Amino acid sequence: MIEIKKQSLSETFSIYFDKRMLKILLLGSISGFPWVLIGSSLSLWLKEDGLSRATVGWAGLIFGVYAFNYLWAPLVDRIQIPFLTKKIGHRRGWIVLMQLIILASLVLWSLINPTENLALVITVGLLIAIASATQDITVDALRIEQIGENEGKSMAAGAAMAVVGWWSGYKLGGVLALFSAEHFQMLGFENYWQITFLILGILIILMNIGLMFVSEQNSNERSNKQALNDKIISEKLGNNNFFSNLITWIGGTLGGPIISFFKKNGFSIALGILGFVFLFKVGEAFLGRMSIIFYKEIGFSKSDIAIYSKTLGWITTVIFTLLGGLFVIRSGVLKAMFLAGIIMASTNLLFSVLAWSDKSELLFAIAVIFDDIAAAFATVAFVAFISLLVDRAYTATQYALLASIGTAGRTTLASSSGALVDWLNGDWGLFFILTALMVIPSLIILWSMKNKLKLSEK
Repeated sequence: MIEIKKQSLSETFSIYFDKRMLKILLLGSISGFPWVLIGSSLSLWLKEDGLSRATVGWAGLIFGVYAFNYLWAPLVDRIQIPFLTKKIGHRRGWIVLMQLIILASLVLWSLINPTENLALVITVGLLIAIASATQDITVDALRIEQIGENEGKSMAAGAAMAVVGWWSGYKLGGVLALFSAEHFQMLGFENYWQITFLILGILIILMNIGLMFVSEQNSNERSNKQALNDKIISEKLGNNNFFSNLITWIGGTLGGPIISFFKKNGFSIALGILGFVFLFKVGEAFLGRMSIIFYKEIGFSKSDIAIYSKTLGWITTVIFTLLGGLFVIRSGVLKAMFLAGIIMASTNLLFSVLAWSDKSELLFAIAVIFDDIAAAFATVAFVAFISLLVDRAYTATQYALLASIGTAGRTTLASSSGALVDWLNGDWGLFFILTALMVIPSLIILWSMKNKLKLSEK
């Protein structure tokens, strides 16, 4: 394992003022905002329309799309969008197309009643998830391309800023959603959530205006490398027909990155990495899927949730994401991962205290703040960890693969969160204790292979 070079506080924070970091911040916001739509907004919309906790929990299966976006990542890399690619570039063309799909989906949601058309609501939510997961592929690629390949410090700072941006899109978007919904509800509108979705659509338009100020590199170099890899495979096959060309394409785009990953780490360690990535944030996901339902059931209003969980949470997240990035750089990613796991488990126990206490704004604020601290720290450490694992020759594909596996753990398993609460007869305190214990298997896996991991700073 390569040691991470120590930096002073001033050196690290000076990197955050690079103008490129502002562009990365915006890209992160674009990536995080859709989670507001299919996460807290959809959950609360369904809950307030009389649907059960189990239904809300199972609706979270639409997040499973994020677990498989690596499968079509090669298509995003290669296929050009008619008109948009020539006008605004390959990466931005894909992002704008996906944003237009999300915008159209919000308009459609504004016309639907979930109690009468639940299947259609979930289908539109699935469409948003697909568009969001697709744009994440190209957002991550565009983010990485903002930094030079040999700018290690800037790349680390960029990772922290990307996380800040993601949480900004998620948290501030949530503030807008919750305050808008409550405002129109108080005015007597029965379709207050549908109106809110139209307002959120305006935010999407503003983000795309900002996207036009994010520079994009010429894609000729990437295309030439792809063509060269295809040529090598094609020459080995020896035939030039439809089937050989298909095999060449699949081998060059999918086979190469996967083979490289297992070859670099060894089969057993590679499987251990995949297992750790799958399990690490499962407990956090269980809590996150049900948190807004929990807040509502113990008596907090949408404005309370917006102030404490979203607004205050955003401030906390920004601060501790930047500090978390600093800790990762100075102490090493493995120490950060172990500490993040312990913090996440401890934070979940605070929610047990809140559940077993009378309604308390102070306890609510403390639990939310520490949850955001844990989430910020864990996310920075996790992003740094998988970033150090990828082969620079296959950065986009391997990053998408590892990120997707992490998402698979959070979405597929956490979709049963509502059913688990029901099985526990609504005992939220016991539920949060169980979520705290969920991090233990991943930390055991990480400990067993900590001396065998091959991490690279480049």
